[in-house]
Amino acid sequence: MRFRLLTMAAATLAATTAMAAPRGFTVEDMVNMERVGSPAVSPDASRVVYTVRSADMAKNRGHTELWMVDLKAAKAAPQRVTNHGSSSTEPEWSPRGDAVYFLSTRSGSSQVWRLPVAGGEPVQVTNLPLDVESFRVSPQGDRLALSLSVFRDCADLACTKSRLDAKEKDKATGKLYDRLFVRHWDTWNDHRNNVLFSAALDANGKVSGAPVSLSGSLDGDVPSKPFGDREEFRFSPDGNSIVFAARIAGKTEAWSTNFDLYSVPAVGGAAPRNLTADNPAWDTKGVFSPDGRTLAYLAMARPGFEADRYQIMLMDVATGQKRKLAADWDRSAGSLQWRADGKALVVDAEDIGQHRLFSIDVSNGKVTPLTDKGAVGAFDLRGDTLAYTQANLASGAQLFSMKLGAKPVQLTKLNAERLADVRWGEYEQFSFKGANGDTVYGHVMKPWNAEPGKKYPVAFLVHGGPQGSFGNGWSYRWNPQVYAGAGYATVFIDFHGSTGYGQKFTDSISGDWGGKPLEDLQKGLAAAVEKFPWLDRGRSCALGASYGGYMMNWIAGNWNDGFRCLVNHDGVFDSRGMAYSTEEQWFTDWENGGAYFAVPQNHEKFNPVHHVNKWKTPMLVIQGDLDFRIPTAQALGTFTALQRKGIESQLLVFPDENHWVLKPANSVQWHHTVMKWLDRHLKQ
Repeated sequence: MRFRLLTMAAATLAATTAMAAPRGFTVEDMVNMERVGSPAVSPDASRVVYTVRSADMAKNRGHTELWMVDLKAAKAAPQRVTNHGSSSTEPEWSPRGDAVYFLSTRSGSSQVWRLPVAGGEPVQVTNLPLDVESFRVSPQGDRLALSLSVFRDCADLACTKSRLDAKEKDKATGKLYDRLFVRHWDTWNDHRNNVLFSAALDANGKVSGAPVSLSGSLDGDVPSKPFGDREEFRFSPDGNSIVFAARIAGKTEAWSTNFDLYSVPAVGGAAPRNLTADNPAWDTKGVFSPDGRTLAYLAMARPGFEADRYQIMLMDVATGQKRKLAADWDRSAGSLQWRADGKALVVDAEDIGQHRLFSIDVSNGKVTPLTDKGAVGAFDLRGDTLAYTQANLASGAQLFSMKLGAKPVQLTKLNAERLADVRWGEYEQFSFKGANGDTVYGHVMKPWNAEPGKKYPVAFLVHGGPQGSFGNGWSYRWNPQVYAGAGYATVFIDFHGSTGYGQKFTDSISGDWGGKPLEDLQKGLAAAVEKFPWLDRGRSCALGASYGGYMMNWIAGNWNDGFRCLVNHDGVFDSRGMAYSTEEQWFTDWENGGAYFAVPQNHEKFNPVHHVNKWKTPMLVIQGDLDFRIPTAQALGTFTALQRKGIESQLLVFPDENHWVLKPANSVQWHHTVMKWLDRHLKQ
């Protein structure tokens, strides 16, 4: 009876929520949303395990647990399979499908755990003195590949732990360097490297012996920093070898993108063998075919260019011969997985404002779309069963499954009840003739409460990258629905330099930051206003981060009659200062045709600092103090210029955030500050 009463109460609550007056989407809604990720299909393709991240507002951080859904059951409900105060991440199935391995800090440090599917408590697999950064299970289930952060000159893990402990007790805080990187993304270099290790599993399924270093002889990180993951290393099907990606650049690391693929015996005992020494650009994400005879991987062609097209390559493992797959397909692949019969690869790629899955025939390179509109995130393939996450501009990511060639099935409905009374802003993609007469795409979104015949103030969003895209996806940092929920219309343009429209279009921004992109933004906003009469051009503000923040500074001096206000998050103010202080030097080098000392005129051509005398638009400046990509001095320069000129301005600094705002409470503060700024200039 009690269960029945609880069920009736839940049903009544859901019905009441669904019948509640509609409302707009808020930042509080956004930060409290559950987020799906990391799908892993069981070996027999009967189940999918995946992660769900929720916000722990009390601790001001995210919390992740593992969930599972039975693909064979009719209308199966997802079940949570872990429940602990510490997060559980990176799920991977055992080869027999009887257990799920995952990372957790429940023992006090990040270690590998094993959860029996038949029932029972998780069992700790590793108990190492250092955190396990990432891992993989061998196809035979007898070995783990582990990434650990170590001092490379240490003979064992205990040595690294001892040094770290001693450093914590040392009252001296100085850091001594003789090469770059001094700091990377949001972390000062402590002289450790991510090193790939191998460890055998004993009869009890645990690591009992000392792990063996596989990549420690190489002066590079496996996986790479700051965003590399376990896609950068994989076992061969027979478990005898491991292929991994690494950049061996020594003192040139900060201006090199020369990653290579290496092969090494899984048990160690031999030096890694370079498989792609012939390519001086980026090679990564090697994936063996099911029979182990072919290695598929991604390769860029131009050294020093991080946004070059990722071409799919196929290597004959026995001979080392390589060939391009789908060479004429003008898209940049993201991740690769082999179909079970080895006749095709499934890949993801951006495509005209969408992020889709494709199947590519390895014999003839024929490309077949598997998904349509929306943005695919992580995916996994076993047999002919595909599991993937997909979002769009009106929905956070949900989990889907698909039999190749059949229609997809939605497996989750995360956040459906808590957002049942939200009315989403309607959106539409449009195109126009931009710079050089090229077709350029953009999106518009109405406010949640839009009425026929009314005009609405405009938030004009400019994406970063600059090789990026504001397309039909979902973001937890720049989300048009938050603006729609606050009563704003939004316009966002994929200007020259954006990704998903062919490599030539992506290339076109390099050396032209303030040229064609600005023209596209101007023409795109004008085209949107002409096409969509509900846009109130007279009440508009422009907002952007990273390159978008740079563009706010450029607009301030080169389109200074365009907007009532600007919002600049982590934007470049002075190109010379940026060139000499950003950590990844290859970025500024490529975008300007060389280092500043070699071609200063290139860096100065579109330098916002030269146009401060024309600034007059009120600007909100936001900066993460841990942002080493675009350091804090850039924001201070912007704010100082605004204050010295007597222009209405505010500066919001987050001491504990990097290039992004990640902590829930900070995200709420960020959005409320921005909305107040917009309201002040557009609604009063």
